[in-house]
Amino acid sequence: MSYLPSQPYPPMHGVVPLIAYPHPITPPPGCGVLVVSVNRGPYMIPAPVTSRFKIDRQLVAIPGEGTWHVAVPAGGHDVRYTDFMGVPLMTTSLMVQPGAAHHLVFRFGGWRNRVHDGYGTDVTRFGLWSNYSVALVTLVVGGLACCGVFGVMLGSTG
Repeated sequence: MSYLPSQPYPPMHGVVPLIAYPHPITPPPGCGVLVVSVNRGPYMIPAPVTSRFKIDRQLVAIPGEGTWHVAVPAGGHDVRYTDFMGVPLMTTSLMVQPGAAHHLVFRFGGWRNRVHDGYGTDVTRFGLWSNYSVALVTLVVGGLACCGVFGVMLGSTG
């Protein structure tokens, strides 16, 4: 059985800013391209599915893990991933040059969530601990509180 060779994507006429495309795009005049790579994280449900990607507080629909290309107007931008309630998970700032591609890699990790640029430099302005870290701290604090209450109860009966 033979397969046809992969066909190139058709040319995109009328690329719209702040829409994520799964393939490389040519930016409209006065815009640059933000190339966003997102991993799934160490979770059973992939982090990009439950999170929201925002540029200047405007939602950009990124349906899941992988690499996405977004046309962005030139200038400074606040780029972030938030949870479903709007709490920031990762934030960074970006100065977009017209016609240029800017790479950002959002890494949902086991301990911390981080943002890296195309050169591997950590450009995270804010990175919330991962869900596992928050759960571990909550478990430890809850365990100490329960042990303390149990100890006080045993000490007061004797």
